[in-house]
Amino acid sequence: MKLPAYSALVAAMLSVSVLLTACSDNDDDTVAVTPVVVEPTPKSISLTKIGRFETNLFEQGAAEITAYDAASKRLFVVNASAAAIDVIDLKDPTKPTKVGMINASGLGAGINSVAVRDGIVAAAVEATVKQDNGLVVFYKASDLTKISQVSVGALPDMLTFSPDGKTVLVANEGEPNAAYTVDPEGSISVINVSDISKPTAKLADFKAFNGKEADLRSKGIRIYGLNASAAQDFEPEYITVSSDNKTAWVALQENNAIAVVDLATAKVTAVQPLGYKDHGKAGQGIDASDRDNAINIKPWANVLGMYQPDAIANYQADGQTYLVAANEGDSRSYDGFSEESRAKDLLLDPAVFTDAACGGVCRSDALLGRLTVTNTLGFTVNTAGQKVYNKLYALGGRSFSIHKTDGSLVFDSGDQLEKLVAQRQPNFFNSDHAANALDNRSDNKGPEPEGLALGKIGSKTFAFIGLERDSGVVVYDISKPTAPTFVDYINTRDFTRDTNTSAAGDLGPEGVAFVSAKDSPNGKPLLVVGYEISGSTVVFQINQTF
Repeated sequence: MKLPAYSALVAAMLSVSVLLTACSDNDDDTVAVTPVVVEPTPKSISLTKIGRFETNLFEQGAAEITAYDAASKRLFVVNASAAAIDVIDLKDPTKPTKVGMINASGLGAGINSVAVRDGIVAAAVEATVKQDNGLVVFYKASDLTKISQVSVGALPDMLTFSPDGKTVLVANEGEPNAAYTVDPEGSISVINVSDISKPTAKLADFKAFNGKEADLRSKGIRIYGLNASAAQDFEPEYITVSSDNKTAWVALQENNAIAVVDLATAKVTAVQPLGYKDHGKAGQGIDASDRDNAINIKPWANVLGMYQPDAIANYQADGQTYLVAANEGDSRSYDGFSEESRAKDLLLDPAVFTDAACGGVCRSDALLGRLTVTNTLGFTVNTAGQKVYNKLYALGGRSFSIHKTDGSLVFDSGDQLEKLVAQRQPNFFNSDHAANALDNRSDNKGPEPEGLALGKIGSKTFAFIGLERDSGVVVYDISKPTAPTFVDYINTRDFTRDTNTSAAGDLGPEGVAFVSAKDSPNGKPLLVVGYEISGSTVVFQINQTF
């Protein structure tokens, strides 16, 4: 007997998994049947803007990190301008409404990041003196009352709950002061929140790597701060926790590396280099100049890119765990020490950077001269004691990438993101997020992928990547880690309007959060994005095609 012929959509929506559990207190054949509806898998998805909350504060960081609480249907958005967290009612996602604020005044200089789980809000609070230890403070999502606090390391920033909700981890960046005379150690605080009224923190530090700097550098891990030990130089940026709650991976952005943390012992067990991207290869080129008044994405010989991810996340495919990274790039630029240089200001090896290799005089502004690079790599010292550069290392990968948990590269988007921006915004290609100008950021990190969120819908996993400078959001299907496919791009910015007005739309995506259909206030998956330049928070509905 054949089943009726249903459409693909109906068949998917009617798919169920039946769990049969025998009753243990009697001898009959009665069983308990618990049907679990399986979420259908879309062929594709697209984003539609359905709601927006405005602070009307421009270039003040008034909407940065976003976190959603399914129980209260509230959105928590870091507002750096107010040194607080805006609390937004999202029961109607088309009409986000501010209903309160979490203000950490009296506790420190301000709130850097926020995470929410099961009605508990965790806030990372920076100390009044940036190099002093900070706090993680916990609040009730429902009434915003403070529950407890715990001391953590210097400059706590990104924080996250483990999947089981028993642990909160915070990245303590430990940045130096402007003169680079005080440089606290970077670390990761592993906070036990089993009793939220009495959280306890252990510190996963990098002291075990002190004295091993030369060996670490030989493996491709950047340790280069002024008179810095390994523990001082490592600056945790972003954290993602494994599905089994045993391991955390931590982006060390400036160091171009990933740290591995064992949660049970709160120990850093390894630091893994991410390697360098060869911008001389086809498909991995960049537009290197902001002064050629043209879109010119091409390979450049002897130019490498440091991946330097900001946001990272993990997911599983084919029984393996993979790390996904938004390769923003970042440099150390302080009064007491700066690694940033223009290529034209360095002594380039004339035997390597030839006219033939560059298609003209390499040092010219229209070619490689304006490219922002690090002055800490790629040189040898000649007999006169001068640094002679035979390779240039640019900041960031202008891409997103997928790695195995040992740091090895599985996939990199190459020049796809920059080419996408060139295609979609040809008149404002590589514009800055605070100015409308063609080619403005080509010399320095291009569209600058920064924010990242992963969302599983049915059996597919999607990556949502915020392009900080371009202001667009890109979607890829990463279900097959070795061969992700482009899905969608949306940009709700109006490049023809002045960037300091609400008419300009949404500029500078910072925090990206995925909301599953089961947790969503309207029953459909959502993407929530905080835009730091426009100070707006946008709700995108994820539309599915079957």
